[in-house]
Amino acid sequence: MAHLKPLPADSHPELASDFKIFEEILGFIPNSLLTMQRRPKMVQAFGVLTKAVMDPEGEVDLGFKRLIAHFASRAAGCQYCEAHSLIAANIHGISQEKLDAIWEYQTSSLYSDAERVALDYALAAGSVPNAVDDELMIRMKQYWSEEQIVEILGAVCLYGFLNRWNDSMATDLEDSPKQMGDRVLTKGGWTGGKHTR
Repeated sequence: MAHLKPLPADSHPELASDFKIFEEILGFIPNSLLTMQRRPKMVQAFGVLTKAVMDPEGEVDLGFKRLIAHFASRAAGCQYCEAHSLIAANIHGISQEKLDAIWEYQTSSLYSDAERVALDYALAAGSVPNAVDDELMIRMKQYWSEEQIVEILGAVCLYGFLNRWNDSMATDLEDSPKQMGDRVLTKGGWTGGKHTR
C-alpha cells in the first residue's frame, strides 16, 4: 500500500490541463501525480519538464525515449516506472513484439545498433554510482548527434525524478502497467514489488 494515498483527480481543478498531458502519454492519470498534487506547483513544473523532454519536435523518436526511460528505471530499480515506461512506449509507437523482446535487446533483430548503445547508455546513466565512461560516450557519438544525446539523457533524468518519487512513496501500480509488467518483465525478475502489495 502506498505511503500516501492518491487524491481524487478533481481535488485541484487548476491541474486539469497538467493531468491531460499525462493522460495523453499513458492513457490515465498516474497515481504518482495524484499523490504529488498535494503541492500543485510541483505537478505543474513536472508537466513543463515532461513536455520539454518529450517534445514531439525533437530528433529522438518519442516511443524510443520511453524505452530509454525504461532502462534508466531498470537501473534505478523502480518497478513502478519500469512498467509505466513500457505502456508509454507502446502508446507512442513501439510495437508489442519489440517490447516483448526487451530482455534480448542486445541480440534481437528488432533493435538496431544505435538503439542498443542508447539503451546501454540509459542503464549506465541511471545507475548509482553513474557508470557512463569515455568508451560508452565514444560509442554513443558513433550513432547519435550531440542534440540527440541531450534528448536521451533528458529522458534518463526525467525518470530519475520519478524513480525516486515512486519508490519512496511506494506508489500503487495501476492495472494497465501491471498487466504490461506481468507480460513483459516477469521473465527478468520483475514482480511489481512494493507497488503491488
